[in-house]
Amino acid sequence: MSGKRLVLLASVCMLPVCSGQAEAQKTRRPSHHHAAEQRPGTGQAIEAIDVKGNTRIETSTVLSYMVVQPGDRFNQDDLDRSLKTLYATGLFKDVTLRRSGSTLVVDLVENPIVNRIAFEGNHAVKDEDLRKEISMRPRAVFSSQAAAADRQKLLDLYASKARFGATVTPQIIKLSHNRVDVIFKINEARQTLINKVVFVGNKAFSEARLASVISSKETEWYRFFSSSDEYNPERVKYDAELLRRFYLHNGYVDFHMINATGELSPDRKNFIITFTVDEGPRYRIGKMDVRSSLRHVEAKDLKQYIDLFPHQWYDGTAIQNNVTGMQERLQATGHPFAMVRSEIARNPEKRIVDLLFDVNEGPHVYVERIDINGNTVTKDKVIRRALPMAEGDPYTPFDRKYSKAALQDLGYFSTVSVDQTQGSAPDKVNVSANVVEKPTGEFSLGGGYSTDVGILGNGSVKQHNLLGTGMDAGISGTVAYYQKQVDLSLTDPYFLNRNIVAGIDIFGIENNYQTYQSYKEGRYGATLRMGYSYNNYLSQSWSYSLIDRRVGNIFSQSDIESYGYAYVPSYYVQDSAGWSLLSQLSTTLTYDRRDNRMRPRKGYVLNLSGDFAGLGGDVKYLRAKFDGQYYLPLDSVTGNHDWGLQFKGGAGYMGDWSKSSNVSIIDNFYLGGENLRGFLQGGAGPRSGHINASTPQPGQEDLIGGRFIYTASAQLNFPLPMGEDVGISGRYFVDAGSLAGLRVKHLYTNAATDGSRYTPVTGDTLTPRVTTGLGISWKSPFGLVNIDAAVPIRKSRNDRLYPIRFGFGQQF
Repeated sequence: MSGKRLVLLASVCMLPVCSGQAEAQKTRRPSHHHAAEQRPGTGQAIEAIDVKGNTRIETSTVLSYMVVQPGDRFNQDDLDRSLKTLYATGLFKDVTLRRSGSTLVVDLVENPIVNRIAFEGNHAVKDEDLRKEISMRPRAVFSSQAAAADRQKLLDLYASKARFGATVTPQIIKLSHNRVDVIFKINEARQTLINKVVFVGNKAFSEARLASVISSKETEWYRFFSSSDEYNPERVKYDAELLRRFYLHNGYVDFHMINATGELSPDRKNFIITFTVDEGPRYRIGKMDVRSSLRHVEAKDLKQYIDLFPHQWYDGTAIQNNVTGMQERLQATGHPFAMVRSEIARNPEKRIVDLLFDVNEGPHVYVERIDINGNTVTKDKVIRRALPMAEGDPYTPFDRKYSKAALQDLGYFSTVSVDQTQGSAPDKVNVSANVVEKPTGEFSLGGGYSTDVGILGNGSVKQHNLLGTGMDAGISGTVAYYQKQVDLSLTDPYFLNRNIVAGIDIFGIENNYQTYQSYKEGRYGATLRMGYSYNNYLSQSWSYSLIDRRVGNIFSQSDIESYGYAYVPSYYVQDSAGWSLLSQLSTTLTYDRRDNRMRPRKGYVLNLSGDFAGLGGDVKYLRAKFDGQYYLPLDSVTGNHDWGLQFKGGAGYMGDWSKSSNVSIIDNFYLGGENLRGFLQGGAGPRSGHINASTPQPGQEDLIGGRFIYTASAQLNFPLPMGEDVGISGRYFVDAGSLAGLRVKHLYTNAATDGSRYTPVTGDTLTPRVTTGLGISWKSPFGLVNIDAAVPIRKSRNDRLYPIRFGFGQQF
């Protein structure tokens, strides 16, 4: 045996860190005392090739890998290439080429087969996650090179989790029949955290201000729920980009990121991150102009789409948004290939940047074919209908961007990519939508507390992509101290293969209001829903509901005598007792210009809704409501996207269109709680005293709602110290509103004519109630926690207050 070979003295041995490629670079030399063996020479032909040592691999397979074949001459270069080729297959641990007369002898030692792969010492990363990283698999051929490569992949994985001190040692256990178990022994080490973030070259902004821009944070005791203090090289690159955008957003056109580095301390326990910047001067916007080469599109007509104004600080983000908005408007109005570019001309002396929006015709490209790849459950048509294009349509860069966003918004896929390749002609492209599906079923259990319904528990089973059709089905239930509810729903987002959302809800709800009212309410019925969009911003929905309602468990005089209740409810509550059938048609028209419908930061949304009750049933009324919300980000003022203003307002009115209507107070508008913080739910507005309360005091009146309501709210959202790391944000708000107009079956407000049924009503006034207060939201490990504390600035006598509103819940 060669002197470079190691003898295994035990069945467990350490794999070499470095591969034995040096031995693969030369032909094995036979020992001098083997007289029968001769060194491969040159010139003589090879009459035969004798392969020895192969047990699993066919001789023909070995010969197919070699450069030299029988009939070739003994050429040293060809022999060396054959040796390298055999080693490169990864099938052999050792290869020796030697000459025996006119025969080339190939001596092989096959690599073992992997029997099992195991991990030891890992706690922060699960075995299944480690297996996804490595390429070695059971029943595959083992090689030291493959083990070394997998070791490096595991180290890279731990480095991405800020464990730069981790060590991975591959070991093998030899088994019979040339098999091995591979054991990766892991020492995960402690996380390598960020001890210090340093900025060099900054003059316009303090280190604290720049530190608030980046996502990497210095380690602190309160960041136990956050990973922002874990060092990650990719995050540092992202932070460098965030700083570049921040400076461009604030007028620093010549900003340059010189360097962004992370330096590991000698003890390998923490990092120091250094950002070296060159800010350059700050510029304002000077002249703005539009140049158009589009047919039938005048430059002067496009100036109205410029949302910037002269002498404001240069804002790269706003300029890009302006480019995008102008291009989208043109493409939506008959110019599908319109392209818009922004050009700048600096004037360093005056520190002014002149802007030019260049509008021209882009290349005419059309979609030739759309391929869908990766979907195993979701049907092709579900993906195709979500795309903003079809075969034969014009194709623009925005189509690719919106296609990916549209598929991601479906919520059916873990990863989405949209690629394009050249079609059969220069003006055609083939588009490939590549998806990786994820589970779309959901089973959840939850619990929490709310000031409205008390301690609660909920559970649901949902499928968001039923049988791959895109339909949403589910059943959910809630059991709370003051409420019980069950709901069965089915929604088709593309009803009749059109852009129509349709669905049905079957439900049962029981509310126990007897902590602050004198009755319980039950609703049992079904709702048919349908909605459609006129364009990207305007949509409308319709619904028809058939609901059996019950108002019951009303305290009576006998209850007082039997159980000792102190008060009998108002005649207005008693008039609403019993069963009623509601048959109602509803519609809502929505105009939505928010930047994000789930977490909006800017834009506005307007809603106009109406209800018509009386298509059968015994309840007949008309109800209309208008409300709107406006969001104003304060980034330009604060430099932090967590600051923002939110304005809300609305008004509603309802009236009965038939004298035969079964009027019930449960249909009225109510004010307080969510729509007027600081007041009890329904605690502001008309109230009637309990029958046997001659001079009603707070708590001795029933809340009976009204027919006209208006609300208004202004809210400032702001970050809290340490809040970003623990998921806490704050808000300051001012709420206002009022509720008036009695809507009851009979009036008992005339002492002269109503006799014993005379029941005075208080709080029936349009004078606004006003509250102000503070609130916090915490995305805790136990669920979302909301706390609002409000005090009244203006209220009516005996309004029911509720200064602190609290709620939290968790799904698991």
